[in-house]
Amino acid sequence: MKILHTADWHIGKKLHKHDLYPDFDLFIEWLHKTIQQEKVDLLLISGDIFDLANPSSEARKQYYQALIKLQQLNCKIIATGGNHDSPTMLDAPKEILKALDMNVIGGLPVNLEDTIIPVKNKQGNIEVVVAAIPFLRDADLRSGTTASTYDDRLQAIREGIKNIFQNASEICALKHANVPVIAMGHLFTAGSDTSESERDIQIGNQAAFNALQFGEYFSYIALGHIHKPQRVTANIPVFYSGSPLPLSFSERTDEKRILILDTENDWEPESIPVPVFRKLIKISGSLVEIQQKLNDLVPSGELDSLIEIDMTEDQYDAQKIYSLDQTVNNFDKSGFEIVKQRAQFKNQTMGTSELYSENEQLEDLKPKDVFLELISSHEYNEEQKMEILSAFDEILEEVQQSEKSE
Repeated sequence: MKILHTADWHIGKKLHKHDLYPDFDLFIEWLHKTIQQEKVDLLLISGDIFDLANPSSEARKQYYQALIKLQQLNCKIIATGGNHDSPTMLDAPKEILKALDMNVIGGLPVNLEDTIIPVKNKQGNIEVVVAAIPFLRDADLRSGTTASTYDDRLQAIREGIKNIFQNASEICALKHANVPVIAMGHLFTAGSDTSESERDIQIGNQAAFNALQFGEYFSYIALGHIHKPQRVTANIPVFYSGSPLPLSFSERTDEKRILILDTENDWEPESIPVPVFRKLIKISGSLVEIQQKLNDLVPSGELDSLIEIDMTEDQYDAQKIYSLDQTVNNFDKSGFEIVKQRAQFKNQTMGTSELYSENEQLEDLKPKDVFLELISSHEYNEEQKMEILSAFDEILEEVQQSEKSE
């Protein structure tokens, strides 16, 4: 049996207000052909299917069109919710999707056994079992526990994650003895290499989970959440497939991929690169250097390349800021679009608030950045600061979860 692992589709994502709908359509076309060519039997999507908890009608349409297109290949689909997804929205059509041989688990069910999905081969025998664990929210991890200190709260979350995966393995061992098990998860593991586009989870990523605690029962763990493709240090094969599309300029040099396993071989996946449909280009330098680099651009890719400009000059010069604005406004080269610009001056020290107001776009600011700027004017010792930031992270997560339930 061939199994394909992907994650973090983020349907509906905008990159500096630029829609990535065409990018996702091209990815699904390529994925469809790849599943055909590789004769894939099972598709795993490990969370963050959507970019927003309340996705637009266009994003929902893309999601269902993608499922229909892929299901026509007689490929079983198992998808889990991520921290960006609304469990209620994903779970709503699950009975209809189940009838089409698709299992979607948006949030952790009351009965953990509902996450255990046996997958049969063409001969009708169970060849693999999937423990489809979605993103684990605070209520899933700390119910019934009392944790008053910062360290206690971190430990409670880590123990909660460990217990859920351990309980899932015990159910599989009891009900499907001697059948290999794949676990799906959407979480932040210790030592993971992140990009700018992931949202912090579980107390601002401080409750990083040590993948060694997954144990040795599972044959493979298909993770989502981290957008950079990577292997995690563990006693078993644990992989982040990464996002199939670059979702920020920090990912512009990543080789996006999907992973394919073959149960007839071993549990080491084969990495297959996703084609580059659109280039993300960062142009840095002085005003003159930027103007020259813009002039030298040569079109490539099926979609317009997006450009981020970072001008750095020695001395502050309002005329150069104006000239950069004019350069950007007058830029008109087929196959390219400038989506962000910034100006910096080496010999001018500015306050954080000034840097935000002059060099950052509002959409680029994260709530935590604004909060850090606010508390920087107060004197706290390190312990007080950690407690304050911990409380902020928890409040932020609660707000994000309440938005998803509306």
